[in-house]
Amino acid sequence: MAFKKRALLPPLIIIVAVALVVLLGMLRPQLPMRASERPAVLVEVQEVTPQDIHLMVSGQGNVRAKHTTNLVAQVSGQIIETAPNFQNGGFFNQGEMILKIDPKDYEVALQNAKANLAQARAALAQESALAKVAKEEWESLQMGEIPALGLREPQVASAVAAVQSAEAAVAKAQRDLDRTVIRAPFAGLLQNKNVDLGQFINIGSQVAQLMGTETAEVRVPLSDRDLAYLNLPSPEQQSDFPRVQLSSFIAEQEYRWQGYLVRSEGVLDASSRVIYGVVEVEDPYNRNGQTHDEVLRFGRFVQLAIEGKYVEDVYRLPRYALTTDGNVWLVGEDRRLQRQHVEVLRAEENQVIISEGLDAGDKVVLTQLANALPSMKVRLPGDPLPQQMEGQRGQPAADRDATETADSSSE
Repeated sequence: MAFKKRALLPPLIIIVAVALVVLLGMLRPQLPMRASERPAVLVEVQEVTPQDIHLMVSGQGNVRAKHTTNLVAQVSGQIIETAPNFQNGGFFNQGEMILKIDPKDYEVALQNAKANLAQARAALAQESALAKVAKEEWESLQMGEIPALGLREPQVASAVAAVQSAEAAVAKAQRDLDRTVIRAPFAGLLQNKNVDLGQFINIGSQVAQLMGTETAEVRVPLSDRDLAYLNLPSPEQQSDFPRVQLSSFIAEQEYRWQGYLVRSEGVLDASSRVIYGVVEVEDPYNRNGQTHDEVLRFGRFVQLAIEGKYVEDVYRLPRYALTTDGNVWLVGEDRRLQRQHVEVLRAEENQVIISEGLDAGDKVVLTQLANALPSMKVRLPGDPLPQQMEGQRGQPAADRDATETADSSSE
């Protein structure tokens, strides 16, 4: 009998222990359920406003002279004088002497031509006098109509031709003498000097290359897409050319120049399929005053921003505000996302210009959202956090539990 009692003792202990655990669990106070709601995503937005702008077309090119000429000797002889600035990089004004060829032979030739002219004029005067005498004699004889030979008309005509030939010879000799002084045909910069003092040159010898400094040009390639945003000047247009801003870095500092798109070359390049526009900049070397902040030297590579067509009521946005399917996300007054399709008028390097799909005051999302969905709740900078999260922020875990327990007890 004692053995049976001992056998029932372990199960009884187990049953009592289980009962105590269940009882203690029932007496333990229940903690209130915590809300697991996460705060809405914080996004950056841009409130858009309509603008009236000129579309800009970018390009690049090298600066060159509008006028470049090779100066060639038109007479032969020895160079006896050169200008002080007859050297590479020297500046000349229009009509200024560049070099002088020995003129002595040409002065003698001019004197010879003048002497021949005087002789021819004297012969003409003599023939004219003889013709007059012959006419008077024939009329005195009253022999009828006077023949041309009787009036010495052939001799007079020959004398007139001789005078004209002598005058042409004088003019040629004078031109040759004038050509012994080679002058600048326009204000320019001497690029290459090919002869020097004391050198003998022949007719046709190239003496120097001169680049005009009155106007600089930049050839800029324009694609069909660029042409869609430009008002190319017409051949007869004389004013109101599109403005162009040129820029380049000199010694790590950016300088700018003002120019105008004055014409296009009129044909497509066969290899690149672009048309070249020509931009002109007046007085690139500041020879007429402080036209520019910095001299625009020939050969410099520049970036160009060409003023294009004028458009109204458009919106500028960063390129990253567009989604891959050409939409944007808007934030409504209820702080929920809305997908909006927009029409892109022009895509620039860092921005897009929107022509349709937006209204003034729309808040466009700039933040890149990985899993954005329509009606998704978001927050804007400055919006308060939910009260529950605000109440828990900055408290230790034990204090939050005590607070929540006290609140539940009071309820």
